[in-house]
Amino acid sequence: MLDDRYARTLLLNADMRPLELAPLSTLSWQDAVKGIVRGELFAIAEYDRIIRSQRLEMFVPSVVVKRSYENLNRPAALTRENLFLAYGCRCAYCGGRFGTRDLTFDHVVPRSVGGKSSWDNLAPACVPCNSRKRNRTPSAAGMPLRYEIRQPSVAEINAKAAFDLDLGGIRKDWVDYVYWGVTLQE
Repeated sequence: MLDDRYARTLLLNADMRPLELAPLSTLSWQDAVKGIVRGELFAIAEYDRIIRSQRLEMFVPSVVVKRSYENLNRPAALTRENLFLAYGCRCAYCGGRFGTRDLTFDHVVPRSVGGKSSWDNLAPACVPCNSRKRNRTPSAAGMPLRYEIRQPSVAEINAKAAFDLDLGGIRKDWVDYVYWGVTLQE
């Protein structure tokens, strides 16, 4: 049994960029080995541990790359983290920037009047603004939205997540691969 140091493998798209940055795209080392054996992935970095089977001996993959490119212009999944990232952790009503613990999500058209939980009806809101708006529409509450609410792509979420990456939470041997496609600030 391999210990936790070998538990995860970084997954890169065919263009050598992570499929997702929030959360970082990883898979178990076992799934990485299966992908390599099937010809779907290839390893570009390895741990110092060897695994063996009756027909195979290889180092545990640390970083793998997909052989076929996955288009990241597809719509992003609606998650709490993606919603906050899409709008830079800014309240849709007051425009203030908050930590994720100090934000809620607000149904622009309240659920009590038929509003759905969807990208075009959810906006990040600080607790005071969300409490003030209650179950009213922005116009009824006198609280106009500060930006357009829309569904971003995975690529847009990745671009925003790149600026908030926590280097302390990324394996040191993955950092070069994670930052390969990130635009550097001037």
